[in-house]
Amino acid sequence: MLNLVERLFGSWVRDVSARTLRADGMAGLLGAVLVLPQGIAFATLAGLPPEYGLYTAIVPCIIAALFGSSWHVMSGPTNANSLALFAMLSPLTMAFSPAYIQMALVVTVMVGVMQWLIGTLRLGTLANFISPAALFGFTSGAAVLIAVYALPDLLGIGAAAEHGASALLRHVAHQGASFQPAALAVAAVTMAVALALRRWRPQWPYMLAGLVSATLFAWVASGQTPGVAFSNLRMVGAVAVPWPHFSVPQISLSSVSELLGLAFALTIVALGQSISIAKAVAARSGQRIDANREFRGQGLSNIVGGFFSSYVSCGSMNRSMPNLQAGARTPLASVFSALLLLAMVAVSAPLLAKIPMAALAALLLVVAISLLDLSRWRQLLRLSRTEFGVALATMVATVTIRLEIAILLGTLLSLMSFLYRTSRPAMRTMGFDSTHQDRQFVVVDDAPAEAHVMPECPQLKLLRMEGEVYFGATQHVADTLHALRHVPHPQKHLLVMGKSMNFIDLAGAELWEAELNARRAMGGDLYFHRPRPEVIRMWKTTGFTRLLGPEHQFPDKRTAIATIFHKLDPEICKHCTARVFWECKTVPGP
Repeated sequence: MLNLVERLFGSWVRDVSARTLRADGMAGLLGAVLVLPQGIAFATLAGLPPEYGLYTAIVPCIIAALFGSSWHVMSGPTNANSLALFAMLSPLTMAFSPAYIQMALVVTVMVGVMQWLIGTLRLGTLANFISPAALFGFTSGAAVLIAVYALPDLLGIGAAAEHGASALLRHVAHQGASFQPAALAVAAVTMAVALALRRWRPQWPYMLAGLVSATLFAWVASGQTPGVAFSNLRMVGAVAVPWPHFSVPQISLSSVSELLGLAFALTIVALGQSISIAKAVAARSGQRIDANREFRGQGLSNIVGGFFSSYVSCGSMNRSMPNLQAGARTPLASVFSALLLLAMVAVSAPLLAKIPMAALAALLLVVAISLLDLSRWRQLLRLSRTEFGVALATMVATVTIRLEIAILLGTLLSLMSFLYRTSRPAMRTMGFDSTHQDRQFVVVDDAPAEAHVMPECPQLKLLRMEGEVYFGATQHVADTLHALRHVPHPQKHLLVMGKSMNFIDLAGAELWEAELNARRAMGGDLYFHRPRPEVIRMWKTTGFTRLLGPEHQFPDKRTAIATIFHKLDPEICKHCTARVFWECKTVPGP
């Protein structure tokens, strides 16, 4: 029975114990408290009644956690999904109308089906192209966004009329002078308690402690400090009980084709966020992520959620990182979060209404500070300027444009950097170390000036080929080979050390055929030492093996040199002073 449950939900079921249940319960309580204001706000952004944001934080959260891959990602309503849904559906019908709501639910089911198909067809490997640098930049950008969106509540000023980080910063700049000292005081208490406990008692639920401390502080201070308007603080406020109920979305068949394109775009938005957040959280927790399982879990959560009044959901950075940092051990933390949200709204609505929004904003700021890993930025700058540039560009894009575009941009930049590096494979001249009795092979290009490297043979070039010779690299390889043939005194024969030439395509095979013809036209020839099986298969397919001849492929360098030596011009050998090879001793001097 346990094996069946493990195959269905994952290996984490074996780790469930009283200790993990207690830790997951505390983390779930924090997640439930955090999602209350977020669910209401994000539903409004999406053009839906507030309770739909809470529906989305319940059913999809449970299903994505149980059937997904990540143990710590909490799914639910997100800022990006909400804005994208509103931008796509508002031109079709009026927001908040019954027709709009039905369209949103149908699109959610469509998105879920597409996500599930991606995972079922095992296309989740596409997520592997999100590089660590792009992921780190996305995480840092998300940290900046979390901090920016927390500012209005942190300062106690009204919400911005426009969406977006830049609009919100302008709003804070204009309204900053009218901040509430009470809100800042509550935020300061929250951060002080949370950061102090995180440093000296990291095993304690420091975030929840900070939230409780700030709420008690605001309650006590409202009666003790009449000069500071604690009573005017914005609170979470009362919300309707979000009992999910089953219903089949109703739209006309003519609208289905129109919504398919929107659903595909939203699928990219949701999956891009989900896998990036899952990998970002996994980088902190050390867990391995199965992208296909994650996509299936997210897809199933949206399919079922669409029939329970939920709109498009995915992993939420605002809740996933606090969930991990609050000590969650298994996906049951997400289940507890959803159930506790129901229980809290049903039983403790008057008490929850007293939680200051400034305290929630301060908790999000604590999360943002922990995500901005300045030491990692310094390390990245020291180790790789290219990776640093990719991370920086992704972070800026995450803050300034849509999240899914930022992820795509970072991935494209990483791929472009990779293609540039692979388009210039290393071609190193080989020689012999004169200090060793057996004259070991050394890379002449990398040898320092004072190294004891024997001079090159004037007739035979020894060249080590490193990397893939594919269509993107053929120009660089061709230019290098052309330069070797057009020096004042070119070496007519070329022995290519092909052990590190991992792959060639049709363009690469044609390049070596052109080099073979050029070498023979100048009276020399082309030879290969230990070409890889993949390369030989391509040569046989294109007919290059027949042109080259099997006698031009050698299993070791000594055999290659001994064979090629007899094809060298004996007159040049007679007057040569380099005497590079052992075979040169058999040639009389001038």
